[in-house]
Amino acid sequence: MYFNDIHILIYLLVGLIGCVIGEIVGLVNERFMNNEKIFETGSLKRFKREFVPHYRLMILMFVLYVGILYSCGLEKNWHSNIELVSYYILLPLLICVFRLDLKKQIIPNRLVLTIFEIGLGITFFEGIVSPTGVTFALNRLEGMFCGAIVFLVITLLGGLVVGKEAMGLGDVKLMASLGLFFGMRNILTISVIAFLIGAIVSLYLLITKIKKPDEYISFGPFIVIASTIAMLIPEDVLFKMVYFLFSGQWFIKFFRK
Repeated sequence: MYFNDIHILIYLLVGLIGCVIGEIVGLVNERFMNNEKIFETGSLKRFKREFVPHYRLMILMFVLYVGILYSCGLEKNWHSNIELVSYYILLPLLICVFRLDLKKQIIPNRLVLTIFEIGLGITFFEGIVSPTGVTFALNRLEGMFCGAIVFLVITLLGGLVVGKEAMGLGDVKLMASLGLFFGMRNILTISVIAFLIGAIVSLYLLITKIKKPDEYISFGPFIVIASTIAMLIPEDVLFKMVYFLFSGQWFIKFFRK
């Protein structure tokens, strides 16, 4: 049985790999939460000793890995699957960002730097091996600068208008790093989706009084959710959806009926 020209057994294998990575992410998250080194002497023995199944993370990673495979597809030429592989590497790191920013309101520099280094390495590798590598690399570098500039401007304007940071510099560095994975157009789409989700969730938290107006609401989780959506939905489809939503076409069609 095939889905999107990929055999169901390949989906199962990829999903099982996702389960294993989900468990690893759970263990790594605990190290980050306790400000401990991820790898050190005796790390493997400690992991075995402290092993506790993280079932929710394992199920989540199973679903996301299978979903990304279906969205990106699997090409015969190995260098055509670089985007797929890059998403598989990026996703576990984003899950760490989500939990850390949600729980501790901080995105560790070492985590963002890891995302940046991997994105930069993939960008230059694709630039060398792919026939359209130069165009690809330039698009990714534009995405890096675009992501950084958009969020830096918002941070600075927030500081001028309300007298405090609208978001942390960790968010700015994260968006710059993600630009290397998604390119210019997709990083702009991710920004729009992140702000839309952030506005809805923040409004809910304020109305229900879970958060007070002067309390800080982490923005990193919204970036992670928007980035995950971008991995699961093809770039052209996602861009058209966002354009349709904000162009007001749905509003016009609704009242024409």
